[in-house]
Amino acid sequence: MYTFGIDVHKSESQVAVLDDDGKIVEEVRVTNANLDDLAGRYAGSNAAIEATSNYYTIYDTLDEHLDVTVADPRQTKAIGIAEVKNDRLDAKLLAQLRRAEMIAESYVPPQEIRERRALVRGRKKLVEKRTDFKNEVHAVLDQHGISYDWDPFSADGREFLAGEELSLGDVARTSLESYLAVIDELTAQITRLERVIEELAASLQETQLLMTIPGVSFFSGLLITAELGEIDRFDEDKQVVSYAGLDPTVRESADSRTEGSISKRGNSRLRWILVQCANVAVHTCKDEYLSRFYQRLRRRKNHKKAIVATARKLLVSIYHMLTRKEVYDPPGVS
Repeated sequence: MYTFGIDVHKSESQVAVLDDDGKIVEEVRVTNANLDDLAGRYAGSNAAIEATSNYYTIYDTLDEHLDVTVADPRQTKAIGIAEVKNDRLDAKLLAQLRRAEMIAESYVPPQEIRERRALVRGRKKLVEKRTDFKNEVHAVLDQHGISYDWDPFSADGREFLAGEELSLGDVARTSLESYLAVIDELTAQITRLERVIEELAASLQETQLLMTIPGVSFFSGLLITAELGEIDRFDEDKQVVSYAGLDPTVRESADSRTEGSISKRGNSRLRWILVQCANVAVHTCKDEYLSRFYQRLRRRKNHKKAIVATARKLLVSIYHMLTRKEVYDPPGVS
């Protein structure tokens, strides 16, 4: 049985192939387009690659011929702490770790989950870009001493920004108009994506279940399920909490155990949307179950700690809803 270690780059990869005794039988740099030819010569062998920005395509290519494991570089510590790093050594080390079954494996979602992720991540990125340009508009107004307590992006605000009452020089006016044009285009694209998201979320049982939670929308429901992936890959709610990075760090000595802040080692997008949903559930929708939990913590903790703990509790509920295929029905709420 041969074992591959593949250090993936944008257009080509460094490959190391080990035999049963752990000896290198082949080292080669190959274009990614030709990886399937190399894999085909060693069909049935094991392989390891690192999770990179383009690993989905590489994984799908290799998976036709090899048993592929995707290594999480954050957890595969030996890769991160190697004193000497180059492509050949990284490829060899991946092969050695795969052969020794010491790879910290990264989840590879199926195609439909990848598409959902691309959709909601794309919408999130566009919203962030729009926020950047809105901040530029605020900056132009601030830099020219224009004080305001109204929303520049409301209908009335946009009318004022376009009118002659706003005293700006030619350069500032041109910049402002450019920023507003970009904001309008981004808004149009966000709306376009949101229509697709709403249609997709409405067709999925899991997102429909999550939308019975106060504060969970089409977008947040689809984002949560897309980032979680297949829920049956988790054996218990503690694993889901850890995957989201909402688990507390723990320091232990011989006679003491102390829990610190959350680990933040997991999926940052999932963690972000859960905190957003918890805030809406508590402060806008006034969900009895989550609000009661939040208010109890808030009496002795600051808002940030209380809302993060509430997000963790929400995630536990989501896990059980998805595994049991049940709507939101928290205990102790009449």
